Order: sequence, then C-alpha cells, then structure tokens
Amino acid sequence: MENYSDYSDSDPDANDEPELLEADERSVNREDRKPYRILKESEIRLRMEDDIKVVSAVLSVSEVDASIILRTYNWSVNRVNDAWFSDEYAVRGRVGLLGNRVPVDRFASKFVDCGICFESCRRDRIKSAACGHPYCCECWSGYIGACVDNGPGCLTMKCPEPSCSAAVGDDMINALASEEGKGKYYNYLFRSYIENSKTRKWCPAPNCEYAFDFVGGDGGSEITCLCAHKFCWNCNHNAHRPVDCETVVQWVAKSGAENVNWVLVHTKPCPKCKRNIEKNMGCMHMTCRPPCNHQFCWVCMKDWHNHGNCNRYEDKKDTQLREEAKKELEKYNHYYERYSANEVSQRKATESMKEVETKHIVTLSDVQGEPETRLNFLIDAWKQIIECRRVLKWTYAYGYYLPAHQRPMKQLFEYLQGEAESGLERLHSCAEREVQQFIDTDQRSEEFIPFRVKLIGLTEVTRNFFENLVRAIEDGLSDVTSEGACSSVVSSQGAGEESKRHRTTALDGCSRSAGRGSKRRK
Repeated sequence: MENYSDYSDSDPDANDEPELLEADERSVNREDRKPYRILKESEIRLRMEDDIKVVSAVLSVSEVDASIILRTYNWSVNRVNDAWFSDEYAVRGRVGLLGNRVPVDRFASKFVDCGICFESCRRDRIKSAACGHPYCCECWSGYIGACVDNGPGCLTMKCPEPSCSAAVGDDMINALASEEGKGKYYNYLFRSYIENSKTRKWCPAPNCEYAFDFVGGDGGSEITCLCAHKFCWNCNHNAHRPVDCETVVQWVAKSGAENVNWVLVHTKPCPKCKRNIEKNMGCMHMTCRPPCNHQFCWVCMKDWHNHGNCNRYEDKKDTQLREEAKKELEKYNHYYERYSANEVSQRKATESMKEVETKHIVTLSDVQGEPETRLNFLIDAWKQIIECRRVLKWTYAYGYYLPAHQRPMKQLFEYLQGEAESGLERLHSCAEREVQQFIDTDQRSEEFIPFRVKLIGLTEVTRNFFENLVRAIEDGLSDVTSEGACSSVVSSQGAGEESKRHRTTALDGCSRSAGRGSKRRK
C-alpha cells in the first residue's frame, strides 16, 4: 500500500514520467468500469425511437401501437416480448388495442351525431379511436387538451366513452391536439422513457438534462453526472459512500431530532401554558411571555408568589432524562461539526476548481509554456480533493453510529480517519498553496515539472488510500478484524512507536485487498 510519506519534497524520482502515464492508464480503466452510461437528450430520443421500431417489427404492429404497448410496460422491450408471446390477447386488453379497427365511414348517412355535444356533423368532421365511437373534431380537441392539462396520465388516454377502454394513440394527438397540447404530450412521452424505467434515471441536480442507463457491474451505485453532480442510484441522495442509504436517512432525520434534544436540554415548559422557555439570565425568577405572564421558579417550577427558599430538586427521572439528552447532544455536535466542516470545505474546493479551470490553467500555460492539456492534472487533483472531502464528511456519520461497545473497531476507525485527514491536507495544501508560486510569477520555472510530478503522485496515492478506506468501512473493517489487527491497536495503546507500528499493520490489513496494482515509489 502506498503511504503519504512516499511523496516528499525531496523525492529523488521527481521526474519519473512513465509513472505519470501509468496513473493516466489507471484513470482510464476506472472510467471503463463505470456501471452506467450517460445519456444526452438526443441519445434518449434515438433510443426511444429504436425501441418503438423494434417492438413494431417483432410484434407486427404499427409504431403507434408499439408506443402504446411500451409505455404500458414501462418501456421494457423484454417485458413486452415476454407478455405478448405468452398471451397476446391479454396484452391487447390491458393496453386497449382492438384486433380490428372500426371505421367511421360505416355510417351510411353523410351526417353523424357527436357522442359528446350531440351535434349533427359531417362525416369528415367525425373521428374515433379503434373502437369506432364517433366524436366531432372540436370535442376531441377539447377532450385531449383536458387530458394533457391533467399531467402525464394523458399517456394512457382512453376513448371518451366511459365504458370503452380503447387507447388513444399518437396519431390522434397529431391530428387533433393544439400545438401547445402536442408539446406537452410529447414532453411527457419523452420523460416517461426515463422516469418509468427501472434501469434509467434523470440526474437529480437542478436544471440538469442528462439521464443515466444503469447497466450494473462492480462499480457500486454512485453516479457522477457530466454536470459534476454525484448521487446514489438507490436513494437519489447526494453520493454518500462509505455509509449505506439507511444511515443517510437516519443522519438527515437526526438533525431534526437533535433540535428536539436541544429544546429538552436548554428549556423547560411553563407550568401554566406549557410553552418552552429558555433561561437567558442568572435569576431563578421566570416570567412567561404575554398573554400568559405566569411567574415561577426555574428550579422547583412552583408559583413564584407562593415561593419561599427553594430547597426542592427536579424529579430524578426528569433529571436523568435531561442528562442523557445533554450527553447525546454533545456527542452529536462533535460529529456534526466535523461533518459540516468537511461539507463547507467540499463546497469551497468546488469553487476553487472552477477558478483553476477558468483562470489558473490559462495563466500557467502562458507562463510555463505548457499546453493546457498537460495541465489537467490540476483539475484532477481538485476533483480528488472534492471527492475526499465528501467521503470524510460521511465517515463522521459512520463514526456517530458506530456502537460504543465495539471499542477496538472504533479506535481503529478513528486512526484510519485521522490518517485520511492528514493525507488529504497534504494534497490540498499542494494543490492550493504550492501552485501559487507558479501563478504569481511571470517567469518560467524549472521547478514546475517536479511540482507536477509531485501533485500527480499525491493525487494518485490519496485516491488509492480513500478507495481502500471506503472498501474497508463498507466491509465493516472485516479484513482487519479477521487478522486480529484491532486487538493489536488496543493492546498497543500508549506504547509509543510500538503502537504506531501496530496501527500501520492494521492500516495495511484493511487495504491490502484493494491496494494491489499500484506501483510503490521507492
């Protein structure tokens, strides 16, 4: 496993360019292992059209009917094929497709009564779905407009006849809907291709129009969009490895629960109106807000006017409850403050990366004589910093819920967490401070290439360390406990260098399985 100390300021291999190529190759391999594909709007439309054509050809139905069938089966071609060839008539009945269309021109008269407005209309002004129920174009237009205005349910539109289940297809929409209605309808249809599918999702970031097709694999459930938003496929929350979705829900809900705890710890209810009151002065004489105005003793909660020397304490059960709430609040604040600090650092790192992309790379390219493509290592470093801040943030949620009785595992986790923080600070400092000397000058520096090698090396080592840390936590630190490393950490408490040696062994144990393949710098 690579250690952060492997990259020092006096690294003798600072110009090891082949290793930079090796790091680039590993980055490409990581991209290839992604368990999803990013879809742009044009690609989504092409896929939808292709699926309609495939179903139309295989089932020998029109593309209009194929579209109706697909949306009923959540745009799954495989489900459509399985259902159709198992029981075609059942599928037709479910989606509202009749075997033979009933023509409107079956009426002998030149005039036909509309089934909605009951007006007698020329036969060429009468339209119907496959069922043949006759309605005039004006009534059809109004009916379709009302269905579209009601939302995505218009995609399963049926004949206006209450007892009829015949589907209304896209051909009827094209012929009878207003331009505004058509726009809404086809927008619902387009979005349904993603939203009704179990293997596709929209990016949840505001105003983002990218979608994802989840193809599975060993890349986990975290999705990174081209808009830079990262989220969990399973719960749609912001990416939260190494903790699971259930922990995220608990942690988010905990914020509200701790507000209740704060009220319990720092306030007491007025004995008269029961509103919570916070004591903000030293005097025990409390006066409730108007219109209550009740005066009472903060210690014994008795009416102040009948109050003498207070020698009464709170009920033991109430006191114990407040003490437990206070301890729980202190514990939560400890973890939440660090969670929040990393969240703030993550946001600031995102802002810094944008500044690097828009300003610093151009400046460095001009001053150092390097093409901008060879300066992407700076962006890679900032991306890694952002990712590491995100991981560190969620390790504090993990630490909060780690059972207190699992002391050896807790001590090991805190050691690994501390090592991760130290290593990240080195990378952050290098990317933020050490680069400044090359930005603030107008002279080309011979030290820039060694700096480049150092930053790329730190980025790669930090990435490997955090990937190993995430895997270890997700495995419940099982690799470590199975080798007895946790007990080594505990038994070596206070043993100086011996303790450090044991902890390093534990670190190697938790990351051995994930750390293979990285070239160790000598």
